[in-house]
Amino acid sequence: MVKQKLVSESEVVMTELVLPNDTNPLNNLMGGRLMHWMDIVAAIAAQKHSNRIVVTAAADSISFQHPIALGNVVTLKAQVTRSFNSSMEVFIEVWAEDIPANKKVKTHRAFFTFVAVDQNGRPIEVPSVKPSNPEEEELYAGALRRRQLRLVLAKRMSPNDAVELKSIFNFDDPEKESKGKK
Repeated sequence: MVKQKLVSESEVVMTELVLPNDTNPLNNLMGGRLMHWMDIVAAIAAQKHSNRIVVTAAADSISFQHPIALGNVVTLKAQVTRSFNSSMEVFIEVWAEDIPANKKVKTHRAFFTFVAVDQNGRPIEVPSVKPSNPEEEELYAGALRRRQLRLVLAKRMSPNDAVELKSIFNFDDPEKESKGKK
């Protein structure tokens, strides 16, 4: 098994056209349809990285920045940012393009987590990720903090054990603070 893969080896680009059946009463793409497309493109990226069957473990940090209109072409790009034992974080960016108007805008971004499984559905080890440019390195570094936040929120990790999270908030020992104020 390959022990390490480049981020670029997992990259997937998917294109969809927003049709009437995909829209809400305002003729904008329904959020659930977009999340479905995000799940598909992210799953393919995770499969490319792991060469395994993958299952969705989490979908978080989905930001809805701009509505996507009926008739727009939607481009979704996904790539694995970091892997852990059997899990992989996948970053997804979404653009909407109004081709007749020659306008393209980034509309959404999200982080999904997938777990690679064997034929019996048990988690299986995945290759590590090697970033190769500053953007990939930044996403790679942040993945550990995002993972710890997911685990704390799911009550699978104690906040006291989330060392990377503590470092970004600069939490001090409350006893040290109270002694310093005396």
